Amino acid sequence: MLGVVVLAVLMLVVWSVVTDSAHRSRSRTPVELPTAEAPPDPGVEPPTIRLLPSDAAVRSPDNRPQQQLAGWAASMSEELDIPRPALEAYGYAASALEVTRPKCGLSWSVLAGVAAVESRHGRHGGAELDRTGRTSEPIRGLPLDGRDGVMLIRDTDNGKLDGDLVFDRAVGPFQFIPTTWKEWGTDADGDGVADPDDIDDAAMAAGHYLCASGGDLRDADRFWEALLDYNASRSYGQDVLDHADYYGRKSRRLSARR
Repeated sequence: MLGVVVLAVLMLVVWSVVTDSAHRSRSRTPVELPTAEAPPDPGVEPPTIRLLPSDAAVRSPDNRPQQQLAGWAASMSEELDIPRPALEAYGYAASALEVTRPKCGLSWSVLAGVAAVESRHGRHGGAELDRTGRTSEPIRGLPLDGRDGVMLIRDTDNGKLDGDLVFDRAVGPFQFIPTTWKEWGTDADGDGVADPDDIDDAAMAAGHYLCASGGDLRDADRFWEALLDYNASRSYGQDVLDHADYYGRKSRRLSARR
């Protein structure tokens, strides 16, 4: 497992360095966000919902459990520039982890911060999220071929997840590499598949990863420990933190106006 974590950290470092300028240039979120301190503002708390049992199968987009948060997500989706299905996924994952990992203290704003930096909430390269939380176009990182400072990771999944039979690539809105997804992947929406291209599944997997890495994320040191385990780059971590705090604070301002 340690090897998987290290591999994921190195991959995410590479991906964030390569794509950071593209993420920023396409975002409506202010380029120069105020520098935040850990932990970030947790934002407006999602309403109480019914969580999907771990062994349940919904298997229908119309019964997607994340849709319980449709009203909550719709109230701030446009102002935050976060697609509604993405906000639903973040809120649901945070609510689920509050039950299964109550000592973690992971907020939806943290997941939003990670996804903002990794893929603009599933919109990198012109992709869009459909109502089920899947990207319209595959989001794939560069081939890990060892060139130009990129680490070398030869294919580990026979191209099943990343479509590359020669080298591994990061996959989906949260940019998991195949070996890491094998360890942390989960079916969060009950459609019968643990899919890194599905933001419901990816958000839940990222949440479990962060909680396992850091422990109580309400503690500043633990929060940084989790982020630096997810990606061993202080600048990446600060970017995630700044976005998370921005989303949390703005969601509270929006709520106060209503």
